[in-house]
Amino acid sequence: MCERNYCMKAAIVILNWNGADMMKSYLPSVINNSKMNGVEVIVADNGSTDDSVNMLKAEFPDIPIICLKQNLGFAKGYNTALKQIDAEYYVLLNSDVEIKDNMWITPILEFMDNNIDVAACQPKLLSLKQPQFFEYAGAAGGFIDKYGFPFCRGRILATVEMDNGQYDQPAEVMWASGAALVVRKDDFWNVGGLDDDFFAHMEEIDLCWRLRAAGKKIMALPCSRVYHLGGASLNQGNPRKTYLNFRNNLIMLFKNLDDNDLKRVMRIRKCLDLIAACSFFIKGDLPNCKSVFKARKDFNKLKNKLLDKRMNIKKFKVQNKSKLCDFSIIWQYYFKRRKTFDKLPFDNNLFLSH
Repeated sequence: MCERNYCMKAAIVILNWNGADMMKSYLPSVINNSKMNGVEVIVADNGSTDDSVNMLKAEFPDIPIICLKQNLGFAKGYNTALKQIDAEYYVLLNSDVEIKDNMWITPILEFMDNNIDVAACQPKLLSLKQPQFFEYAGAAGGFIDKYGFPFCRGRILATVEMDNGQYDQPAEVMWASGAALVVRKDDFWNVGGLDDDFFAHMEEIDLCWRLRAAGKKIMALPCSRVYHLGGASLNQGNPRKTYLNFRNNLIMLFKNLDDNDLKRVMRIRKCLDLIAACSFFIKGDLPNCKSVFKARKDFNKLKNKLLDKRMNIKKFKVQNKSKLCDFSIIWQYYFKRRKTFDKLPFDNNLFLSH
């Protein structure tokens, strides 16, 4: 089955690329803990060249499969698959996520039903390898510093906190992790869905930034929890991942920053990116050093296209929900030695004006 339309409450969509082993390991936990009326688990295969599709048909015959002809990346792959799905809510779930509680999705859907101003939510993300710790890619909800660098409640740069219940209260955040993202279908498409140009990495942060600009809220709901392996596609330190992170971060900033901040932030980022490249060089890591320069070169090639995207965002921007934290996470982490979220000079009034 390669094309099919759906109509349901929530579609849990797992985008798979060459992840047959991941599917065997973690898909059963998703299926077994997501059995409720109106919720369906769907796999979108992103042009896998391994035995993923045959394995799914043989071992999970009741799970619908959307077959994409080639690897379109995370962003375009999801966009293409989701256009074939009619559900009130999309649940974007990584293939390396394990679910251990059959109530994981219910509280999020109930919360969003009762709060129509909320466009997207994430559960608490814990490490599958070390369940007592948060997981790097999202932890308990994300924020963005004044120069566009993302961090989380429970994870500041390379430091991941132990989960001691310190973030067990629901919280409005700047972005929710794409590893386990629940998003209202209408809101998703009203702001244009994921940006195909990102291919992979930071596309969910860009989406959440646009949702906030459209007047919507993003929430982290720790009453729901999932366990994420992480690094299933590209490990930390992979030059391809470095390239995508640096390039996509620049794209995101250029698209979404307010006019009065754009030039200043991009000028400072140019200096910070140069420092990052030099740091790789000093460590003898030439592949990652080259990735930073390639990221900036390819970003500059996209500027004309990005100007059009800035204009499109202005069309649905209703208020300034794109305000960033007013500190540098690099400065706080390396110079102030503040390596946990509770130590940051976080402005608790950040969201109160909205």
